[in-house]
Amino acid sequence: MRSDLPVIIVGSGPVGLAAAAHLVKYKIPFLILEKGEEAGSNIREWKHVRLFSTWEYNIDQAAKELLELHGWQEPDKKKLPTGGDLLAEYLQPLADLPEIAPSIVYGAEVTAITRDGADKLKTAGREELPFLIYARSKETITTYRAQAVIDASGTWQNPSPPSSDGIWQEKLDVHTIIPSAMKEIDTLKNKHIAVIGSGHSALQTLIELAQIKKVHTETAITWLLRRETPVSVFGGKELDQLTGRGALGMHAESLIENGLVNVVTGFHTDEISNQHNGFRITSLSGKAIEVDEIYVNTGARPDFSFLREIRYQIDPAVESTPALAPLIDPNLHSCGTVRPHGERELRQPEPNFYIAGVKSYGRAPTFLLATGYEQVRSIAAMLAGDKESAEQVKLSLPETGVCSTDHPPVQTSCRVKGSCTC
Repeated sequence: MRSDLPVIIVGSGPVGLAAAAHLVKYKIPFLILEKGEEAGSNIREWKHVRLFSTWEYNIDQAAKELLELHGWQEPDKKKLPTGGDLLAEYLQPLADLPEIAPSIVYGAEVTAITRDGADKLKTAGREELPFLIYARSKETITTYRAQAVIDASGTWQNPSPPSSDGIWQEKLDVHTIIPSAMKEIDTLKNKHIAVIGSGHSALQTLIELAQIKKVHTETAITWLLRRETPVSVFGGKELDQLTGRGALGMHAESLIENGLVNVVTGFHTDEISNQHNGFRITSLSGKAIEVDEIYVNTGARPDFSFLREIRYQIDPAVESTPALAPLIDPNLHSCGTVRPHGERELRQPEPNFYIAGVKSYGRAPTFLLATGYEQVRSIAAMLAGDKESAEQVKLSLPETGVCSTDHPPVQTSCRVKGSCTC
């Protein structure tokens, strides 16, 4: 493979930019293709949300070293940043560095990845052919050749549907992002609002909506749960090793105890239809509820459509890289149980092609930025021929992960998978 060709990184989120920083360290040319018009464009949609993990776990080491060469001051390690803080104090300064900025192409949506001159079917000599990446910028398709590809595009643009069969119905104007009570109080006040989901994003949505209800008492909040009881959703509360997660569960539980939220359990959504100026939600059992607004907080899933001509593998259930599936299956694991991993676990049948970051986790709801940073550190080392470093695990986490915090309940989201959101 020609070493003068760049490594293509798909996405300029935290993990994509960390990959760039590690490639800079190894003096490997790279190019970042970012669908949005700014670095970390997905984060801008949840900038009001506070991460579970403190700054010390949200900054990549290679990125830190590069930033400090230009006089950057690291934020207080023990503070919890919001998405907006992450952008302003870390990601944007990183993207603006002279070692990185010239190698980012904004407004470039990757539509296909293949080998130059060979489709998926051809085997002979495949690994010697450069990658060919097609990217759409407005009405123009540009092709890029690369020696390797790191897909760090994430899952944010693909929220999971509310229906039990896992299929999105067409023409549903529902919300999939945690609301900001301060910004949306005039829009949501005195409405009947349904929240669908059982993760921490759903809990935080309930907390935000409850703030509106406290001011506008005619506001009604209905929480639709597939589970027969919400008890497990609240977690270990004060016994939870993850203090912030326990506090969040206790806060949400108190809303129900105080009558601010009505819970409907055993509700498996079958159909959502437009009804007058609102919606009618029907369960598999035939139970129906009519509401004005719906918040769907059911996680997210990866998009593999542009990888059709690449030989990649995913777990059939979790949709993660196969080697990770036993480690991150949400039926078996919670935050802090996933051991550090790197290039070996992320290796794909297509040589020099990797899925990294939250997309490598598929539909699993737990992901730490620090884990993604270790992934791309290891990948960059392997691409540089530093096999010894690639095989080393250079990430040390407490047994409960890095979600523990002594702070009061904070905004978190299971769709904000670049943070500790488990």
